[in-house]
Amino acid sequence: MTTEQSYQWARHDTTGTRRGSWVIRPLVTSLLVLGACRGTPSTPAPSALYDPPHALGPLFVDVQMARVFPDSKTLVDAEPRHAPGDVLAAYLSAKGRPGFDLKTFVWQEFEPPGAAGAGFVPDSSATMEDHIRALWPALTRQADRPDPRSTLIPLPYAYVVPGGRFREVYYWDSYFTMLGLVESGRTDLVKSMLDNFAHLARTLGHIPNGNRTYYLGRSQPPYFAAMVGLYSTATDTARAPGFLDALEKEHAFWMDGADRLQPGTAYRRVVRLPNGAILNRYWDDIPEPRPESFCEDYSLGMSVPEGQRERLYRNLRAGAESGWDFSSRWMRDPADLRSLEVIDIAPVDLNSLLYHAERTIAALLRFRGGAGDAAAADRYAAQADARRAALLAAAYDSTDGWFYDVRWRTMERVRDRPTLAAAAPLYFGLATPEQGRAVADRLGRDFLKPGGFVTTLIRSGQQWDAPNGWPPLQWLAMQGVRRYGRADLADTARARGGST
Repeated sequence: MTTEQSYQWARHDTTGTRRGSWVIRPLVTSLLVLGACRGTPSTPAPSALYDPPHALGPLFVDVQMARVFPDSKTLVDAEPRHAPGDVLAAYLSAKGRPGFDLKTFVWQEFEPPGAAGAGFVPDSSATMEDHIRALWPALTRQADRPDPRSTLIPLPYAYVVPGGRFREVYYWDSYFTMLGLVESGRTDLVKSMLDNFAHLARTLGHIPNGNRTYYLGRSQPPYFAAMVGLYSTATDTARAPGFLDALEKEHAFWMDGADRLQPGTAYRRVVRLPNGAILNRYWDDIPEPRPESFCEDYSLGMSVPEGQRERLYRNLRAGAESGWDFSSRWMRDPADLRSLEVIDIAPVDLNSLLYHAERTIAALLRFRGGAGDAAAADRYAAQADARRAALLAAAYDSTDGWFYDVRWRTMERVRDRPTLAAAAPLYFGLATPEQGRAVADRLGRDFLKPGGFVTTLIRSGQQWDAPNGWPPLQWLAMQGVRRYGRADLADTARARGGST
């Protein structure tokens, strides 16, 4: 759903990330410039999929900590040439023998992954639009076949990957990819990706960070409702109700436990503020080092007392679920990653997204008009209204004219670390006109730099901090201020971002 579209659905037809500062990947930068689901085959149960940390046990730990591969993600994307149990047995048998070499063993027993899009040769004479259109085939993966030796969770339809070491689909990245696909006239590929996300929600109960087994413990910023709105607006809104069941499943995942919370407590991704209001946070059920960043996480964990490690690992994973991995936004001490407090925070952008999802589900239920839909729509609309009231009261500071994240236990605003996440209430239309104007003013005053909008005002060395600018956030900010009457600011940011 575009930022200008209301939550009233009408039938119509139309034809139709990761590192760097102001030098941003061309594929993603271009996004700033520029229904029923089919039946799907079943996804293997998570227990039937390859899980390297547990399937390989001590071999996994030894390979990661020895830095056989400089990037921890390489091992979890590599495929063992034999059954994982056999590879582990061979390792345990051989490692004590004279002359054993771990690196040689790994290269014999594993097929390392290639880089996504590695064969693409750009045409230096092409326009930006033609360059992007040429990239889509290079970054498109066709339907997957189940492979018991791969961490890839098979998807039934084609999808676009970011490229390089990111060889799988990523949840929130895909919304911004879809914006580019719509501009390129590839709504067919948008539909395939939507069907994949609906398939994941239906079979797994949520949409994971990416389609890898090591991402199953977490999701990412919930853009599924925005994807449905984008696609249906570009094609036919009559197709949107076909995604309702998946939208409701995802919402249930984020709201699990909400009905059991006492004030000042939390369960998984839901928090109840001391005043009784319900908001959400980022989380991960697994208090272990991330397999794809095992060496880094394990080493960091060893630098804190044992009793603090599970909390640290959970914060690292929750930070990854946020998409902002990592940022001073989540750190009490911007110089120390061990000070992460992600699970203690109710983020302004996450709750803006869930407000949008609740409004979207309510609108689609009314549009469908089936038995019981009106009552269900009223329930979702009431949740959205309550969330908006809670977020505006807790997160907006009228003195500063800014939306802050909130420490949910104390309802303290994180005023010392303002971030570009404050644009989310504008993008999704829940800020009042006065609030929208105030946020836009501060964006122009403090966050607008020669390359566009900066992510934060703190230089911590983390990639989601100053001086870096990230296209998804710049898009939200530009479209958000445009929605609140500041097209001039949006155009200035666009011109600056497009010049880098």
